[in-house]
Amino acid sequence: MSNGEEIVEGAKIAFVDKDLQSYDGLKPKLIVNNDGNKVINSIKEELHRCEEFYISVAFITMGGITPLLQDFKELEAKNIKGKIITTNYLNFTEPAALKKLNEFENIGVKFCQEEGFHTKGYIFKDKNVYKGIIGSSNITLNALTINKEWNIGFSSLNNGEIIKNLFDEFKKLWDESKDLIDIIDEYEKIYNENKRALETNKEILDDKTDGKNLTPNSMQADFLNNIDDLISKGENKALLVSATGTGKTYASAFAVKKFNPDKFLFLVHREQIAKQAMKTFKKVFKDEDYKFGLLSGNSKQYDKYYLFSTIQTMSKDDVYSKFRRDEFDYIIIDEVHKAGAASYQKILNYFTPKFCLGMSASPERTDGYNIYELFDYNVALNIRLQDALEEDLLCPFHYFGITDLTVNGKVLDDNSDFQYLVSDDRINYILEQSEYYGYSGDRLKALVFCSTKKEAKELAKGFNNKGHPTVALTGENSQEEREDAIRRLTDDDVEDKLEYIITVDIFNEGVDIPEINQVLLVRPTQSSIIFIQQLGRGLRKFKNKEYVVIIDFIGNYKNNFLIPIALSGDKSYDKDIIRKYLMEGNKIIKGSSSISFDEISKKRIYNAINKATFKTALFKDKYLNLKYKLGRIPYLVDFYENGDLDPYLIISHNSFDSYYNFLKKYDKDYDEYLSDEEVKSLKFITDNFADGKRPHELLILKILSLNHYFTIELVEKALKDYNIFNDFKSIKHSFRMFILSFFKGGDKEKYSGINYFDFNDSDLDNLENLKDKKYDISDDFKRFLSSDVYKKHFNDLVDYALLRYKTRYNEQTEGENLKLFEKYSRKDVCRLLNWPENESSTIYGYSIKYDTCPIFVTYKKKEDISSSTKYEDAFESRDIFSWMTRSKVKLTSKESQEIINNQNLKIHLFINKSDDEGNSFYYMGQVDPIKDMWTETTIRNDKGKELPIVNFKLKLHTTVKEDLYNYFMDNIE
Repeated sequence: MSNGEEIVEGAKIAFVDKDLQSYDGLKPKLIVNNDGNKVINSIKEELHRCEEFYISVAFITMGGITPLLQDFKELEAKNIKGKIITTNYLNFTEPAALKKLNEFENIGVKFCQEEGFHTKGYIFKDKNVYKGIIGSSNITLNALTINKEWNIGFSSLNNGEIIKNLFDEFKKLWDESKDLIDIIDEYEKIYNENKRALETNKEILDDKTDGKNLTPNSMQADFLNNIDDLISKGENKALLVSATGTGKTYASAFAVKKFNPDKFLFLVHREQIAKQAMKTFKKVFKDEDYKFGLLSGNSKQYDKYYLFSTIQTMSKDDVYSKFRRDEFDYIIIDEVHKAGAASYQKILNYFTPKFCLGMSASPERTDGYNIYELFDYNVALNIRLQDALEEDLLCPFHYFGITDLTVNGKVLDDNSDFQYLVSDDRINYILEQSEYYGYSGDRLKALVFCSTKKEAKELAKGFNNKGHPTVALTGENSQEEREDAIRRLTDDDVEDKLEYIITVDIFNEGVDIPEINQVLLVRPTQSSIIFIQQLGRGLRKFKNKEYVVIIDFIGNYKNNFLIPIALSGDKSYDKDIIRKYLMEGNKIIKGSSSISFDEISKKRIYNAINKATFKTALFKDKYLNLKYKLGRIPYLVDFYENGDLDPYLIISHNSFDSYYNFLKKYDKDYDEYLSDEEVKSLKFITDNFADGKRPHELLILKILSLNHYFTIELVEKALKDYNIFNDFKSIKHSFRMFILSFFKGGDKEKYSGINYFDFNDSDLDNLENLKDKKYDISDDFKRFLSSDVYKKHFNDLVDYALLRYKTRYNEQTEGENLKLFEKYSRKDVCRLLNWPENESSTIYGYSIKYDTCPIFVTYKKKEDISSSTKYEDAFESRDIFSWMTRSKVKLTSKESQEIINNQNLKIHLFINKSDDEGNSFYYMGQVDPIKDMWTETTIRNDKGKELPIVNFKLKLHTTVKEDLYNYFMDNIE
């Protein structure tokens, strides 16, 4: 089908009948900001595949173009030219944004001063196809991400009337508009005068409203309600888990004010944090300043009612002993994840408050201390980064993952020499990127996180030498030095202003500097928790700060895979989920925030994901954290329901035959017993069904365990709850799994002797006529279930696998037990296509059997494979795939003819990016050979001999998702 035909077919769906089928890419569509969609994502997609672009909008702001800066940089590198027109309408467009756009050599910018200019249109040319987005969205942050906007996206060939009219109108406006260089100085003067007037009016309004009662935000309101419930139930402790910047301190102040204690104590680990907390409380407790006091190394206000103290001071014997054990009605412990330390324990064991509140953004510990137990497992609220972004509690961020510098031909990695980290070239590079990606506000106020004290000091020296006022702060600096540096960074009225503070880890948590508008990460990511802590330094909202820029300098670091884990908040450690976030993160991130990676950084992260080996130490840490959180031994379902590590990583690890064996090895509190036979029974289920890729066997086991028998009718009824109807062929195949006829060789021997129900093999051929026959539980399985320990593990395993199916695979594609764009191994495919036996070891590239033809393609083939297997398989578009048969196949060969002529043949396409991904392939759906688009050609073997081979053009029934398509097409090394 030609582009013109696809445009026509797409228009039929859009304007005539929505139930028709066509290529999705050229179909007119409504483009809005909702349910994971953002206008900016559509613009980004078109920018990435266009040859030219034309934009005409009334308003352009830095907030609008900042998330596009990585895209514009890539377009400039490819010399893809664009033209942009904007206007002085309402003096809203920001001169800084215009100047930024004007820096790009490939982009022309003009300024239209025609009265009433209010266009919002984007046009992208890709060969002979034009894509348009016309509607209501200007290039502002909110318009492109969260506002209620209506835009229509459409496609046209160059002779289409609409596109011709648009270009005529654009050309007319372009010719009438002025070059930016001729108008920018005059406009900037008018803009600044207007801005000053608006700010003056706002200050007057702020003065009038200052002192009004503060009200809790949505998070704080939920927290207060939950605290009330706990207190009404007689509880005297609670834990607040809340992302950095969401207002934990204000929440605690509201809670304390409502509790109305005679005296309370607020404990922190640094004096500066104590002062900030006290300042916050004073805003909530108006007209009660006289009650507040500071107890630290520099202040000894023992007699105050509301005392803010450092842990270092209060934990001294001669200090805390000055107070009665019940002196404080209410105690708050900030950053309570540190409470395992002896200093905290001393205080907690001494004081007996009426209520104790602990606060932390990250209660998960690796030191073996159970923070949850300390607070009687009372979690008053748990709000993480993604929740906070969705609730608009944080300042939006624009994250840019960019390649770190190659110095003397060497890419920075975990073992790079110190001289490369602080070289003049790297300092120049860091400053250049800082300037390019910019900040929100009138001047730069940046935090830089690096790896060592020595590096911090050398970088600061280099920054200063380049004319950028900078200080390095480490644990060696006094409290006064830290406060002075923050004052110089944030105060616009001081003469000795700073642009950067460079630090190692002292600002990871607790410090509140809402003015920060840029964060530079010039160190490898070693922990997703620390990553979020450092990212969070810029997430506090502040006046005149629309967003914060995060620049992550990514080298060849082995832990790069932690970056998408941290940004997504997904703790499953499932590699496919991590890859998916890297592909789709900018679409998934909530609110106005954005995520961009340059191509080199993306390659490095994919490489780190592929190479990552998750060891048993990770499993143990995750297990203990969940155990502490729940206050009991967690089981598989607990992991899944708590959004933690996917326990399939544990039970599929070759170190364990079952979750039972994991518990026996790593939890000294687990003292239950299973026999070897019982473990073998669980292992069979674990190995073959626990991945949740098909529910049939699991439901048979579930029904069998409850009734001590099952029938096919009962199984069919249970399948309906999973939206599976009339799938007798898969039920029949499940019998093959249980009687081991599906298995071959070593697998059959490994599982021999396992029997769950009584079955006559002779019934298999007549099974369709035996739907009401009862299949009774076997004596062995019945005996196993009589053990409470076995029964608990069995139910947990089956429930977990069904839950995994329901949340991940519960969507049949064209009646098959395969979900589009999920990953499957060759063995999975043999099972899910109901092949009588596991023939995965002989499928190789493809196999035609049982009216099915699964095709497995490795998109990026290894260089060292045989020349005769370097097939030139490739996407020609998102719905056309060019595929080569194996060598020595002609058009007249039996398999070619079967592909061409067998009308009942279902061809399934599976693709993985490279062998580094493992042995699973993305399911791309069913495909059909395009009529008459098959040709016989040749391929050379290692000896140079030409061998026959057939090339088919395959039409996908479902267009490939844009992100997955780009992933395959990117030349990832």
